[in-house]
Amino acid sequence: MRNAITILIAAASLVTVSSCSKSFLEQTNPNGVSVDNGYQTETDIATGVYGAYQALRSSNCVGEGAQLWTDDRADDVNTTDNQSNNGEPFQFTAFSLVPSNSYLQSHWTALYTPISRANLILSLIGKVSFASEDTRKQYIAELKFIRALMYFNLVREFGDVPLVTDRLTSAEQATALTTRAKREAVYGQIIADLKDVVGSNLPVVQPAAGKGRISLQAANGLLGQVYLTMATSLDASGKTENLNNAKTYLLACYNQKTFATLSDIPFADVFDVSKKSNAEIILQIVYKQGDANYSSSLAKNNQAKGETINSLFVSQGAGGLFTKDLLNEFETGDVRTNYSVKYANATSSYFITKFRDASTTAGTLGYGGNDWILMRYADIILNLAEVYMYQNDNATAIQYLNMVRARAQRPDYATMMTDATYAAKYPTLKLAILHERRIELAFEHHRWHDLTRFFNATELMDYIRSKKQADYDNSPLTNCTTKDYYFPIPYNEYKLDPVKMYQNPGY
Repeated sequence: MRNAITILIAAASLVTVSSCSKSFLEQTNPNGVSVDNGYQTETDIATGVYGAYQALRSSNCVGEGAQLWTDDRADDVNTTDNQSNNGEPFQFTAFSLVPSNSYLQSHWTALYTPISRANLILSLIGKVSFASEDTRKQYIAELKFIRALMYFNLVREFGDVPLVTDRLTSAEQATALTTRAKREAVYGQIIADLKDVVGSNLPVVQPAAGKGRISLQAANGLLGQVYLTMATSLDASGKTENLNNAKTYLLACYNQKTFATLSDIPFADVFDVSKKSNAEIILQIVYKQGDANYSSSLAKNNQAKGETINSLFVSQGAGGLFTKDLLNEFETGDVRTNYSVKYANATSSYFITKFRDASTTAGTLGYGGNDWILMRYADIILNLAEVYMYQNDNATAIQYLNMVRARAQRPDYATMMTDATYAAKYPTLKLAILHERRIELAFEHHRWHDLTRFFNATELMDYIRSKKQADYDNSPLTNCTTKDYYFPIPYNEYKLDPVKMYQNPGY
C-alpha cells in the first residue's frame, strides 16, 4: 500500500527528491503547488469529488472491465490462454495465483486509489467556503460511500487489509499505516461510513441528471449487503444481529424503489442504452455513447465474428466467452437466457449478448453507451431472499426469489421443485437462490463475491472441485484449495514489512 501512498504524496507535490543534502520531507519542488493551495474553492472540491468517482471506472478497480478478479476468478468466465502476458491472467481462473502477479498488484492499487482521493478531499473540505452547507454535506456523504465500497471489495478479496482514513502527509505516517488491520476493524469502518451516508441529506433517488452519483437507495443497499456478508463470514456469535441489520437496511432500500413490482420493468430494459434511467438501477458508472475516451467497449468486446446483435463493430474474434458450466445453468424458456447469450455459427460457440449498443452513434468503432451497473433491485431482492433463508423464514425467502423468477417468465420455486432435474441440481433453497443470482446477474461481476459469501473456504473448495472438468476448459479445478478463498497480498506490499503485512495462508 505504501507504493500507492508514495504516488499520492508525490502527485500532491508535497515532497521531491531533488537534493541529497536535505531530509526527504524537507525537500520541495519550487514549481509545485501544494495540495492545500490546490483546493481553495467549492469548484476545486467538486473536481476532487469527481476524481474519486473517476477512479472507479478503471478496469483494475470496479469498472466494466473488472472481470479478471470476479467472473473470471469464479466459474462463469474462463481465461483459457495460459501463454499471453506471461500467463498471469490465467492464474486467476486456474487457482494458481501468486503474490508477484502484476495484475493483482494493479487491482490492489486501483482499489486504494479512490480511498486516497476520498481521504484527501475529506481532509480539506471543511476549510473551504460553500454557497450551501447542503452541498458540502452531500460531497462528504459521497466520498464516504466510495471509501466504504472500496474497503468492502478489499476485505472480501484479501481479508485483513491496511485501514487508512486520514490524509497521508509524511513517509513516517505511511510507514505506520503499512500494517494489515483485522477484518472486524475494516468492517467497523465500513459500517461507520455507511451509517453516516444513510443519515445524510443525499437524495433518495438520483434524478436523471445525477445518474452515476450516490443516493440513499445505494447507501441502504450497500449497508445491507455489508451486514449480510458479515453474517456469513465473521464470528458466528454476531450472526443473528448482523442478519437483523442486513434485513433492516435491505428492506429500507427495497421500500425506496419507485416501481410497483419487478415485473413492471422488462429484463431487457435494464440494459437498454436508451433507457439508462430505468427505475431498477440503483447505482451505475456512466459511459458516454460515441465518445472515444468515455464510451463503453462491452458491446464491441463481446461481439462474435459474423454477428451484429451487440454492435456495428465488425468482430474477427469469438467474442465474450464463458464456461459450459454456466451455460448448463441457463434455463430453457428463461427470457434472461435469450437476452444474455447467443450461439454464433461462425465460431461454433456461444458468446455474451447482455450488453448491446448497435446504434449509429456508437458506430463501427463500437463506442458504446452501456452504463456499468454496480447495484440494481434484482440484486437487493435476492439478498433479501438470502437473509430470510438464513433466518429460517423460507416462506418469505421464496416470495422474494419468485419475484425475480416471475420477471424471467419462469415457474415459481414450488413448481420447479417438482421438476426432478431442477430439484437434483438445487436440492436446497440456498442453492436455488445462488442459482438465481448466477443467471440474473451473469457477467455483472458478482459471482466471486457471491461464492465467498455463500460458502466458507472448505465449502467453496468442495463446490468448485465438484464441477466437471470438461465444463471448465483447461483450468484445473483440482488446483482450488482453501487458500483460494482470499487473494494473496501482492508481493510488493508484503515485502514492505513481512511482519505487519503478513501473507495470507497458503501463498
